[in-house]
Amino acid sequence: MSDAEAGKGREAPGEKGYKTPGLRGARTTTLFRAVNPELFIRPNKPVMAFGLVTITLCVGYLGYMHAMKENDQQLYEAVDSEGERYMRRKTSKWD
Repeated sequence: MSDAEAGKGREAPGEKGYKTPGLRGARTTTLFRAVNPELFIRPNKPVMAFGLVTITLCVGYLGYMHAMKENDQQLYEAVDSEGERYMRRKTSKWD
């Protein structure tokens, strides 16, 4: 008798050949489940998509703000003592 045949009598009728993945099938305490709910809740694709879009928009907005700050700094064309021209940021006497 093989191991598969020996285990058939012990399985519940609705779980033939199926083992609960991850920690959902493990015996744990209520405190552990309350502290780590992401280990026991099934993935929710609409919520994941919403979160991905939200994070992407936040990072994009931060990049946009950084680019605007870089462009906003006032530059002018300066000439050094050797006649070379270069761009320089306006500075204050207080800087």
